[in-house]
This record gives sequence, structure tokens and C-alpha cells, in this order.
Amino acid sequence: MPDVLIIGGGVAGLTLALSVVQQRRVTLLRPRNDHQGASQWAQGGIAAVLSPQDDIEAHVSDTLTAGDGLCDSAAVRFTVTHGPAAIDWLLGLGMPFTPDTSPDALYPYHLTREGGHGARRVIHADDATGRALIDTLLAQARRHPAITLRDDLTAVRLASDSRGRCRGAHCLSADGEPLTLLAQDTVLASGGASGLYQHTTSPQPACGEGMLMAAELGAELMNLEFQQFHPTCLYDPAGAPFLISEALRGEGGILKNLAGERFMAALDPRGELAPRDIVARAIDAEMQRQAGQHVWLDISHLAAEDIRRQFPTIHAHCLSRGIDITQAPIPVVPAAHYSCGGIATDLHGASCVPHLYAIGESACTGLHGANRMASNSLLECLVFARAAAARLLDDPATAQGAVSAQDVDTQRWQDQATAASSPEWVATRFATLRQIMSHQVGIVRSDSGLTSAAEALGELERSVRHDADRQPVSVALARLQHALKLARLSVMAARQRRESRGLHFNRDCPAPAPQALASRLRLSDLSSD
Repeated sequence: MPDVLIIGGGVAGLTLALSVVQQRRVTLLRPRNDHQGASQWAQGGIAAVLSPQDDIEAHVSDTLTAGDGLCDSAAVRFTVTHGPAAIDWLLGLGMPFTPDTSPDALYPYHLTREGGHGARRVIHADDATGRALIDTLLAQARRHPAITLRDDLTAVRLASDSRGRCRGAHCLSADGEPLTLLAQDTVLASGGASGLYQHTTSPQPACGEGMLMAAELGAELMNLEFQQFHPTCLYDPAGAPFLISEALRGEGGILKNLAGERFMAALDPRGELAPRDIVARAIDAEMQRQAGQHVWLDISHLAAEDIRRQFPTIHAHCLSRGIDITQAPIPVVPAAHYSCGGIATDLHGASCVPHLYAIGESACTGLHGANRMASNSLLECLVFARAAAARLLDDPATAQGAVSAQDVDTQRWQDQATAASSPEWVATRFATLRQIMSHQVGIVRSDSGLTSAAEALGELERSVRHDADRQPVSVALARLQHALKLARLSVMAARQRRESRGLHFNRDCPAPAPQALASRLRLSDLSSD
């Protein structure tokens, strides 16, 4: 039995495993398919104060501004302050960041600039930082004898003891066989909820499964209404989702409408480098105005050699889709990208459920507020994973003996789950859920749209519950049930927010409220909806 069970194999989960394994035995559940999860698709980089021309206060100020009044200032300062040490830790592991070879370089590695940042502070590995991070961390984890990596199990429910403490997870194998993994401490690093929408920047995004599993044990969920839409996903109806990094705009890329006219400069003094919520709404409005399916992102005015050197992944992918970005603009469209809300945690990743932690996109630390600033997410993964590890190593409660199977109801789980394939209607219902969320709970919202979404999701959940009562538990069915409940909670949070702030824009209440307040919900709140 592991001391620590980590659910999720992205940057946050792997960082925690490597940071805690000196004293704790770790089992980490990760997808069998490396394409799952969001970490490896991150292109831009990690924001941190590394240049002598930058400082902590500037990074803090930029983050607070982007968060539109809703950031937790303590969480912001904690994250930014611990950023340089996290980068040093990665360098010690051999992370291949892109060097700065210019003769006047002030820092050994190239730093780029992205939307919302007032300085160059984004360290990166070309335009495939996430992939390089996963490769670096995973190689270290595979070599460590006290880390057990399992890709044959999927957690579908958290396990608790008679005192309400989290004690591991109930899982299903690839063949649908039930198994309970007991653990002294459990850490959710299971990603966000972009998969609730039709169009995303990741091929197989999470649907908030970890958030809802935590809520089932009584965890509080915070700021679920703030779903970030990345302004620039490649418009490619015949291809897989592909993100066009904000770094292109940081290096001089220009957004143009279908008539070839630049439009951001007239809307915001920061132009293409305005925060993502502003840019995404501007693109959405331009598409609506011209009845278009996309806008253009043009970087062809830069030197072709520089484009190929700085953005080799984007250049190669677009070229494979018939677009030479050194000569032609890129068709782009906003897509669901990042969940700013999640499981409410403290500065060490602890939830209100004893022995249950959450880190990465599944958590809501207060760092992002109403809108995440570019490249602060990987920073958050690193900083809070290391902070959670410190708590897990120092907390005397973790020194208790092994968890007793007699104190966890595993038999009920064994009885509910059997080896079975997922019914065909699960995929159909999931498609309906995503259609509702995309049409009614997207970039621009309204009171009538949110009301319609709440009613439609409620009816859909009742229909699923009726059919599910006659079905054994399966991974797909559990995922659908979790997604439906999380979608309903997200709509509830959006309906309760009688203002527009950051990523949440309601045309029926377009002004911000005098005071910014976080939304906080529990699963039990659905009973009153």
C-alpha cells in the first residue's frame, strides 16, 4: 500500500512524486495514452522572475491585474516568490530550456513575453515546453525505486474512512475490474474541466472528474464559473485540436479580421497582448460581426528564419495542414483551455477534507482569480506541488501507521463495479452535455442562456441517472456522471454571479460589482437548485 496516492501524471503530479519520495512511498496513476492530459500540450512556458530587469513586485502586480480583482493576494505572492527556486530545481533535473545565445543576454536562457506580462519572464523549451517538462520529470520518476507508476487503473471515486478522511481511491482496471488503492494521503492532480466544452485546445481534455470526486467527500469547489478560452486555437475542422501559443503574439503576431484589418489595437492599449479574456471576447465579437468561422493571426512579417527557430512545433504542424506561417496568416478561433476554478485549497494544496490534497488545474488556490495570466499555470503546478510535498513530509499526522482496510468500505465498491463495456448512450449524452455548455455557458453568457442550461442539464442528469441505475459502474459512465454534476455546479456559480468579471461575461449584467467575491459551492448545493 502506498503512503501517498497521486491521481494524475502531468507536471503537478510528477513534481509532487519526485519531491516527496525521499521519505514517502508513492503510487502515481497516469493515463496509458501519453496524449491525455493538458501538461504536454503547453507551448508557451513558465512565468518566473529570472531576469535582472524584472522583479517580484512587477510579476505580482501583473497577475493581480489579469485576475480582475479576484486573486488571493497571498497566493499570488507565495507563487511568484517561490518561482525562481522551482526553475532552479528543474534545471537541476536537466530540463532543456532554450538558451539565449545573443551577445547581450542578461540571463542564460531565452525569456519571452506573453499577454498580461509587463516584462520578458517566460522561460521555455522552444514552443513545446510542456512536452519537454513531462519527458524530463517522467524519466526521473521511472528511475526511482520508491515511485510506482500505474497506467492500468482509473480512479472513479475517492475512498473514505468512518471519520470522513480520504484514504485512497476506488479504481477500475482497463478490463473494468474493481480495485481499491488505500493510502495515508491522496493528492488529486487530475486536471481541469475544459472537456465540458465542444472545442478545446487539447485532444483529450479532463472533464473535472477529480473536482467532483473531491466534492463527493465534502470538499468545497471555488470559482467554477471562470473557464478560460484560449484566444488562438488553430481553426482546422478536419484536424485534431492544436494550440497556437500566445508567444506568437508576444513576439509580434497581429490579429486581423477576415478583411485583413487589425482590430485589437482599437479595443485595448495593450493590443494583442491584452489578457486572454479580453482577446477571446474581441475575437468572438469579430467573428459574430463578420459571420466568420475564424480570424487571422499573422506573424509572416517576421523573418522566416526566426519563426522556424522560435516556433518549430507550430511551424511544422501548420505546414502539415497546408499553412506556411512564414508566408501566410494562421486561421485561429477561441477554444476552452483552462479552468481557473476547482477544489479550494490552502497554500500547501490541502483541501478541507482531511488527507486530501489538490494541485495543478484541479485546484483553486486563488492565484488566477477571474482570469489566468499566460504561463502562470505551469508555475503554479511546480510551486504548489513542492509546497504540498513539504506539508506531507512535515505534517505529524502523516506519520500514522498504515490505513486499515477494515475502516474503509471496499466491499460496497466491489459489489457496484463489474467488468463491463460502456453503453453506447454514454457518448451521445456526453455530446449533448458539451453542446449545452458551449452554446449557453461559453465566452459570452446571458441570464436566459444560463437558465436554459440549468434546466437542460438537470433533465439530462435525470435521464442519465434513470439509465445508469440499471448499469454497472464503468469508467465512461462515471466520467459522464461526474461531468454532469460539475457542469450543473458551474452553471449555478455563473447564475449567482450578478456581474461581469474576467472570464465570466454576462450581457445582462455587464458591469463589475463593487466588491469581488469568490464563489464557493458544495455538492449538496445541487439539491436546492
